Amino acid sequence: MSIHSSLKISGNMRGQRNVWSRVERLAVLKREGRWTDGDSVIGLPKVRTQFKVKSKKQLKAEMAAAREAGKDEKGKKK
Repeated sequence: MSIHSSLKISGNMRGQRNVWSRVERLAVLKREGRWTDGDSVIGLPKVRTQFKVKSKKQLKAEMAAAREAGKDEKGKKK
């Protein structure tokens, strides 16, 4: 029996996961250099899971600032 369409949750409605599996935590710790092969997997340090996303307005402002920094005083690119 299938689930009724009104009871389904779309992909963009799902919340951020706040718990990672051990494999996911190890991957992040390896990337950060906080864990190496052979270290104990018991008592792993905490790993941050949620990051603030910049708004489109903030991204546009940063892009404009980067473009201006790439130009010299006469308005030509370096």
